[in-house]
Amino acid sequence: MSATTAAPPAGRTDAVPSPVPRRVRPPRWLDLRLVLGVLLVLGSVLLGARVVTGADATVPVWSVSGDLAAGTVLDADDLVAVSVRLDDVAGQYLATSTRPEGRVLGRAVRAGELLPRSALEEATGLVQLALPVQAGYVPPGLTRGQVVDVYAVADPAVGATGQTGGDVDLVVSAAPVQAVTGRGDGVLSTATTTVQVVVAVAGADAADVLGAIGGRGLVVVVRESVDAGPGVGSAPAGPTG
Repeated sequence: MSATTAAPPAGRTDAVPSPVPRRVRPPRWLDLRLVLGVLLVLGSVLLGARVVTGADATVPVWSVSGDLAAGTVLDADDLVAVSVRLDDVAGQYLATSTRPEGRVLGRAVRAGELLPRSALEEATGLVQLALPVQAGYVPPGLTRGQVVDVYAVADPAVGATGQTGGDVDLVVSAAPVQAVTGRGDGVLSTATTTVQVVVAVAGADAADVLGAIGGRGLVVVVRESVDAGPGVGSAPAGPTG
């Protein structure tokens, strides 16, 4: 006796149900890592921008165009605008928003040096005295800002109106030169051409300087350094010869 297997009725199939698909979600720790990465990138960008900005944090201030002695009255040609990084000491120097023309230097400054506020004084009690000197007795390289001594010489060759009885007297000591005019370099320029040397002296000394000259010719002597001397020209206490 053999076993028989019943076949399913024709036209009927028993399908196996397929699983329902589920959306795959990234784990939460991946979201947090992404956020932290973005924040790190943004932080690096901001920090880099701040470093670059700080490196370019320069301020425009005044520097001087040449060596200038103490007592020099500043004018526009003495000033050069430069941009430098000064950080916490920026307030010690003159910004280009200020106009220091007409102020007096209380100490000597060198070409290219930044102009500190502490070096300036008010122009009180000073006058500018113009002295006529024959070109042959003015040093060829004499320029504004140098320190000079001026001697009166009783010699017609120097420009004296006659023999006045004196020999050589120091009439101005350690005077800062404010200007040199009338000196020409052409073929008509001679050693007897009159050059006007303008020096700054104390107003109270101007009459004494003119009295000490007394019609004699003048000789200008340049001191070696703008640091030499007291910085404001004055008349000596008395004649030296």
